[in-house]
Amino acid sequence: MNYRRLGRSGLKVSELSLGSWVTFGGQVGDEAAKACMVAAYEAGVNFFDGAEAYSKGEAERSMGRILKSVGWRRESLVLSTKLFWGGEGPNDVGLSHKRIIEGTHAALKRWQVDELDLVFCHRPDPNTPIEETVRAFDVLIKQGKIFYWGTSEWSAAEIITAFKIAREHGLTPPTMEQPQYNLLQRDRFEREYAPLWKDYGLGSTIWSPLSSGLLSGKYDAGLPEGSRLAMKQYDWLAEKIVTPENVARVKKLEEVARRLDCTRAQLAIAWCLKNPFVSTVITGATRPEQVHENVKALEVVPRLTAEVVAQVEALFAHPA
Repeated sequence: MNYRRLGRSGLKVSELSLGSWVTFGGQVGDEAAKACMVAAYEAGVNFFDGAEAYSKGEAERSMGRILKSVGWRRESLVLSTKLFWGGEGPNDVGLSHKRIIEGTHAALKRWQVDELDLVFCHRPDPNTPIEETVRAFDVLIKQGKIFYWGTSEWSAAEIITAFKIAREHGLTPPTMEQPQYNLLQRDRFEREYAPLWKDYGLGSTIWSPLSSGLLSGKYDAGLPEGSRLAMKQYDWLAEKIVTPENVARVKKLEEVARRLDCTRAQLAIAWCLKNPFVSTVITGATRPEQVHENVKALEVVPRLTAEVVAQVEALFAHPA
């Protein structure tokens, strides 16, 4: 496993990390989740990603129980949560000072730890001044409850505003953004966020490197029973992603992967890692075998010459 700095911070995260969206606390139980986490940790993964909204908190509770049982040294781990959707009450949603402080304390209990390494704003909150959000995170960092804070799917303008407020008032600025980034979703990461990586030194913890599994070839022949996009609550996502045009592109990707002696999934993950502004690629798994297969993507990165990258990107030059 290789490790990269999270932006310009001194924190180092494994190039591949393990996320829990959809899978942990819902699609799989503790036993399967534990097998995946152990496989990842043994491969050198140090970053495990959670969110209060994942399975209504059950994903983090599951990972907290697992960490308690395996007894890994806390200092060897980078743990995260994301805050925004905390419940049904009027103050259980958003990024107010109250929401952030209470949401962080609740996440600490779910994870069964004394502090969290990373806390993300899961979405921007138009109903809360950005200064209020920045000040709340500064309080938590000064209290030692969290080490770094960041955003997820904020606009570049909103993130830059947070930086300016922090600098003006001597507060802690955001350290990282968690955006979607894959061969089908490139524009925001590569264009809108470009100044954030280059000028502000923001780190990135990217999600959906396989575009919900599409880039692995899983949906070449439709939606397999039991797959993520076959789940009723993700009908909207399946309609958006699994289009005839996208499936045709993914099938052509098989030719490139075959020449590189790897799978399409490994190629897609390696392509993300080829970008120097990617701090870590968040992967998902329901079985340890998937973790092992994903880790092999690290071996593919050196094979991605400029010519190979050009061939891959040509297939997805005009994403649907």
